[in-house]
Amino acid sequence: MRTVLFAGAIVLSGLIVLQATQALAVVCADGVKRAGCAGPNAVVVVKKPPPVVVCKTVWVNGVKVRRCA
Repeated sequence: MRTVLFAGAIVLSGLIVLQATQALAVVCADGVKRAGCAGPNAVVVVKKPPPVVVCKTVWVNGVKVRRCA
């Protein structure tokens, strides 16, 4: 009985391994100016907006200083 179960397990695992599956790979990249993804059907590229510069004026030792981040 044990050998029959063992043989059945081997046959089932072999069938699972031998089944063909479709590969659906997707690759994404994030660059400085653009970001995009490439898949099996299409490619998408997105342009990034320019960075927003926020400046504020502060007083340092009685002097007005503009700090931008």
